Amino acid sequence: MCGRLDMNDVSRLLQDSSWIDEVLNRSQAPSRYNSPPGTFRPILRMVDDRLTLDDAFCSYHAAWAVGKVPLCSNTRLEKITNKYWGPLLKRGRAIVPANGWYEWTGEKPNKQPYHIHRKDGELLYIAALGNFAEARPEDHKAATGFTLVTADAVGGVVDVHGRRPVVFTAADAALWMDPATPPEMAEQLARTSSLGPEWFDWYKVSKAVGPSSNEGQELTH
Repeated sequence: MCGRLDMNDVSRLLQDSSWIDEVLNRSQAPSRYNSPPGTFRPILRMVDDRLTLDDAFCSYHAAWAVGKVPLCSNTRLEKITNKYWGPLLKRGRAIVPANGWYEWTGEKPNKQPYHIHRKDGELLYIAALGNFAEARPEDHKAATGFTLVTADAVGGVVDVHGRRPVVFTAADAALWMDPATPPEMAEQLARTSSLGPEWFDWYKVSKAVGPSSNEGQELTH
């Protein structure tokens, strides 16, 4: 996946009765129908034992890895225990709430975008890893950013050559974020509890969604 999300109404998670604890809302990011990497977006994470909706930079690049490892907006599930991602799996698990995501099929310049969302209309709770423990450096925002976790090579929902995000139910999302959940259990949760294609619907949308500078509800039709 390219990491492009529909995040037009994520604040409604504040009224989602699936969450056991009240969510503290500290997010100031605007709603977007066409949310790309490289912007500050709402994420859900545990802050001082409080479930918090906060803003973080969508893409991650460890400060020590500049020139060694590329900037990442998503990372493969099979790599989240390695030396680069393992520390974040231990202390930086978060959830990205979204209304949907986009996949493209076909060849340039005629690639067709699709909007993918849950059949029941509920929000997506996408697994993410980030570095939230350090102060945010203004000259390297990605050092304290986050990356989406994508499923093993099972293909996207419409793009068989792509990779879909790891999407949880609210209950499993809470378990993923819980600091008491061991990293090994969190990895296993992502492998066994990610929602499959049968949970989703999709439809073609305007090719105007391609440029990330375009914005508006009309892009989703």
